Amino acid sequence: MDYSTKKSKWTQETALKELKRWCAAEERSHQAVRTKLIEHQIYGDQLEAIIAELIGENFLNELRFAKAYVSGKFKINHWGRNKIRMGLKQKNISTYNINKAMAQIDDDIYMELLIEIFENKRKMTGTKTNADKQKLVNYLLQKGFEMNLIMELLNKSK
Repeated sequence: MDYSTKKSKWTQETALKELKRWCAAEERSHQAVRTKLIEHQIYGDQLEAIIAELIGENFLNELRFAKAYVSGKFKINHWGRNKIRMGLKQKNISTYNINKAMAQIDDDIYMELLIEIFENKRKMTGTKTNADKQKLVNYLLQKGFEMNLIMELLNKSK
């Protein structure tokens, strides 16, 4: 894709000013910052220097981004661990930072959320037929919950 027709070219000074403002508004991934720089025709050593400066001045922090992402997707979107982990991988977050960020999800609270979503969906779809059960399982899998936990709940609900 040719980004040159999409966005105006930034100088290094403009890029730093704009990205500091952008990163201060909300946590950003390194990948998002790279994409924005490329869109504004900044590449190579200049791109790396800008990212290094943003990291050095703490405008950009991969672990902080990962923790904010996990918190938001779990508490607001009610995603399960699998979907959150996949989202972080898609944003090129390191395995180390993914594991550190995922550790903030309390197991008891996680199960409470899964049970709440399971019960709400079960009331809507029912579990009388195998098709109903499959819809419930598919829904929870799509939300990112683990199959073993879903099956455990399904077996208990009989």
